[in-house]
Amino acid sequence: MRRASVKRHTKETEIAVTVDLDGTGQAELSTGIGFFDHMLDQIARHALIDLTVEATGDLHVDMHHTVEDVGLALGQALREALGDKRGIARYADAHLPMDEVLTRVALDFSGRPFLVFRTHFSCPKIGDFDTELVREFFQALAMQAHLTLHVETLYGGNNHHIAESCFKGFARALRAAVSLDERQAGRVPSTKGSLAG
Repeated sequence: MRRASVKRHTKETEIAVTVDLDGTGQAELSTGIGFFDHMLDQIARHALIDLTVEATGDLHVDMHHTVEDVGLALGQALREALGDKRGIARYADAHLPMDEVLTRVALDFSGRPFLVFRTHFSCPKIGDFDTELVREFFQALAMQAHLTLHVETLYGGNNHHIAESCFKGFARALRAAVSLDERQAGRVPSTKGSLAG
């Protein structure tokens, strides 16, 4: 049962996230931010995880707190659903093409949180969504998931395509990394015997 539910409540946001790592890509999403819901749907669909996100936040201020706190809650839920990480593949990478854009994502459920984000946007917004929040989301998620995460857009110009390729690339790498490897025979995939950090 590789599932977890996380609730996060602050003066700025109220977040509830549920993940099932062995799902079918179903998503129920309500953050109040249409573009962000679209990106979270990409994670669920392409990682083949079931994902529920219910978020209310201080959108009258801006979207930052909501996006960041969803990242924190989702990262924690992923960490809890993985438990001690016995039997997982652990490492994965993906090259994700989206029309003229190519983004590379590599990750390691190492227990050591780190983000390298080499993706640049040519405009500050996609619709009303602040493009800088793409990095903030992945930063929050990586920290709470105890995940080493590298995201780099190699080329391309359309900002919507760039953002979406980051989320889809993450999803495909996530799917591979959390998959159970029969050859691991239930072992923790580390010579240390632990991936607790």
